[in-house]
Amino acid sequence: MNPSVATWLITCAVIAGFFVFDFFAHVRTPHAPSLKESGLWSAFYIAISIAFGFLVWSVWGSTFGGEFFAGYVTEKALSVDNLFIFVIIMASFKVPKEYQQKVLLIGIAMALVMRGAFIAVGAAAINAYSFVFYLFGAFLLYTAVKLVIDHAKSNDDEDKSDSAMIRFVKKVLPTTDEYDGDRLTTKINGKRLITPMFLTLVAIGLTDLLFALDSIPAIYGLTEEPYLVFTANAFALLGLRQLFFLIGGLLERLIYLAYGLSIILGFIGVKLVLHALHENELAFINGGEHVGVPEISTGVSLIVIVGVLIVTTVASLLKTRVNSVDTKA
Repeated sequence: MNPSVATWLITCAVIAGFFVFDFFAHVRTPHAPSLKESGLWSAFYIAISIAFGFLVWSVWGSTFGGEFFAGYVTEKALSVDNLFIFVIIMASFKVPKEYQQKVLLIGIAMALVMRGAFIAVGAAAINAYSFVFYLFGAFLLYTAVKLVIDHAKSNDDEDKSDSAMIRFVKKVLPTTDEYDGDRLTTKINGKRLITPMFLTLVAIGLTDLLFALDSIPAIYGLTEEPYLVFTANAFALLGLRQLFFLIGGLLERLIYLAYGLSIILGFIGVKLVLHALHENELAFINGGEHVGVPEISTGVSLIVIVGVLIVTTVASLLKTRVNSVDTKA
């Protein structure tokens, strides 16, 4: 693929431009966005992402275009899973609705920066050591199992404000429980204090870091191109703020999403292990020779990912509808 430096710079500038536009057009003036506003801008960012995918398709071919779409859909689904945690964090810190947009936008920007760093490290590791695919595959399989276990026993809304890092921040820095608009710090009796807005950003930043550990190996299982890994992540994160307000009520109804994501991560984990075996250079496996195993194509990956998401979403909505009817009865 080998995109030029100019292509990288233009892409980064355009993505940064979207974040700047988002801030000045929607976030700078605190307000709670309407469903219409959230819906229109969510559709806009999805349309931009699809247009970029077809641009990749036309410039670099169907293989790379398919890899972008597979990566984008996977990262978008994982990003929706992030929203569950964001809802809990916002509720824990009692963030006023009109200030939630700023928290989300800054949190999403932090997520993109951290994922960029992980992408660079992942690309360097893959180029230097082929066995990294074994590690990525094993990690995704572990994550898939852990996701199911955690979901099965996590129907409690854990208070994120009581996390070890937040307790440490409160202990080291002077804090207040009162908001001062959307400011990160405030002055009370001449003393500078950290507001809950700052603590919320710390909690969201830590959450972004943990989710990056899952999402980057997952997308490297679909494409080895750092440019596609970065852009799929960036476009998946663009519009996530609007999606938060658009499907906030729907999130509680997606009761099987965690299981769907577990299946997807497990599937990609198997795909990575098969690829690692195909490219094997480890001496203790088949004498360091490549293993003749079948590899999963991008087309099959895209079908599995989209199919699992459709099935789990429909099943979730049907289940919650039945439960709602039973409750009313």
